[in-house]
Amino acid sequence: MAKPTNIRFVIIAVSVLMSTILYLDRFCVSFAERYIKEDLGLSEASMAWFSGIFFFSYALGQVPGGWLGDRFGSRLMLAIYILTWSLFTALIGVASGVAMLLAMRLGCGLGQAGAYPAAGSLLSKWVPLATRGIASSLVVLGGRLGAVIAPFLTGILIVAFTPLGTPVDLDARALLKPEKLVSRLAPPEPSALAPTAEGHVWSLLSPDGQTLVRESAGKYRQWEARLAQAVKDKKPASDLDQIRKAEPALSAAEKSELAAALTTVIKEMTVYPTDLAAAEPFSKLKSMELEAMTLLDQRGKRDLTDLEKHRLNRLVLESVFPEVGKVYVRGWRPVLILYGVVGLLVAAVFFFFFRDTPREHPWCNAEERNLIEAGKPVTSEAKEGIPLWRLVSNFSLWLSSISQITTNAAWLFLVTYLARFLLEIHQVPIYQRSIMAMIPPLGGIAGMYLGGWLTDVLTRSLGLRWGRGLPMSLTRFGAATAYVACLFLNDPWLATIAFTFVFFFVDLGVSATWAFCQDVGGKHVGSVLGWGNMWGNFGAFAAPFAYNMVLGNSPGAAEYNTMFLLCAGLFVVSGLAALGIDASKPVMAQHPPVTEA
Repeated sequence: MAKPTNIRFVIIAVSVLMSTILYLDRFCVSFAERYIKEDLGLSEASMAWFSGIFFFSYALGQVPGGWLGDRFGSRLMLAIYILTWSLFTALIGVASGVAMLLAMRLGCGLGQAGAYPAAGSLLSKWVPLATRGIASSLVVLGGRLGAVIAPFLTGILIVAFTPLGTPVDLDARALLKPEKLVSRLAPPEPSALAPTAEGHVWSLLSPDGQTLVRESAGKYRQWEARLAQAVKDKKPASDLDQIRKAEPALSAAEKSELAAALTTVIKEMTVYPTDLAAAEPFSKLKSMELEAMTLLDQRGKRDLTDLEKHRLNRLVLESVFPEVGKVYVRGWRPVLILYGVVGLLVAAVFFFFFRDTPREHPWCNAEERNLIEAGKPVTSEAKEGIPLWRLVSNFSLWLSSISQITTNAAWLFLVTYLARFLLEIHQVPIYQRSIMAMIPPLGGIAGMYLGGWLTDVLTRSLGLRWGRGLPMSLTRFGAATAYVACLFLNDPWLATIAFTFVFFFVDLGVSATWAFCQDVGGKHVGSVLGWGNMWGNFGAFAAPFAYNMVLGNSPGAAEYNTMFLLCAGLFVVSGLAALGIDASKPVMAQHPPVTEA
């Protein structure tokens, strides 16, 4: 008797590749968003829309996308989905304003919407019933691999696409918070304090530059003192709003003059002192970029070229003053274009290797087909419409949807705001930030792999009801506990470890969620998966706006702690909802036949 072929493993492997590219394209923009914001001059509200609009279109496209996969076959539709989102990802790299940026991001969401539902439907046809949970975990694990790669690779490529010859000149747009900048730059009066990095940069300014900075800083400090006194006196909110609206602002001419003065420092001075005593304040900067440290090391061994000196000065100035724009802002566009082109190649690979069923694949022999189909119920193809009434009226699906809404709303922080947290609270530079941001998804990979094994083992011993429900529920309580731990951690590495546990617990339960949808979906697996993903991504759509309300424009540790408590509470709700799901009751068995929508 011939041995079964192994084409099912090829199908799973290419599905994992698709999932990796999907998450790479989805979350690379989260690491690059600070540079996108600076390059296009966007507000925090605009960035919340940028983060959220993807999940809005992604949510709306879930059920139609899943049904299209059921109706026209996963091979055709998945190739179209990959092609679509990759094209829009590349077009983000050429966006010239907020309208185009949002439109391209919306297109990415629509393109990715049907990918996982269609992939779930494909797995239900290609994977034996006994290993369905593990196969599902591997595909979703591919997504987590993409989430791991996204920050690290994006950080490396942004630097690589900002060559040494990139202009270091500053203009008015590169002064992100000019009023705060002049306040920090001008020395206090009288100045009898220990030397500072800010003070050294001040000493390098021309007399005209110093005059501009001192006059502007005086106005800003008076305003700050007035606001602080009003807060201390517990003035009404209306009074505080009036004071805030009166914040002094530099004129366009003053901004240009300040930018020109700092550009002169970059091109003609030595920002990082060569004298060891004068350099001591600079050696304590936590946000010094790796490239700057490398150039400093080279400076001790050889004479730097003019381009190297200018680049070093710009990077040091950025580390002293976060209010100065980043030279690496020029690197994000080619990164997005590159990712889009790679996705187009993956779409071609996907179409070549895939077939909708084992019986259609020329490389799959009869023995493998029998192995795959053993023990599976016989189902017809879903050629009719979306079973909308059965989706709406199924209690377990609603509980699963509530669990996914709150899970996504709490989890999204890790893939959209974590890099911002590391920058704003701990001033972590780009290379270290990219490494820290990639560590939590590694915990997700471990959780995803163990989660597939866990739900399969529990299902065999406890049955479908608790074999799916317990992993979905208890893992959410674990994620909530990890978020609470973040309240007590002031070191960025310790916080990263806590975030890793959040990711681990979330993904430990994801395989059970996928398997639950396949258990109850019957011939409508794509529609059922799409239904749950739709509601979950409505939660992801709302999350950035909630984050922005909590954090504001200049968040501190207190605002981020409030954010962590909010996310922990959302996970508790998710865990409670998941306790009620019952995977032993198929959707199609709930009602007699009805006319589908």
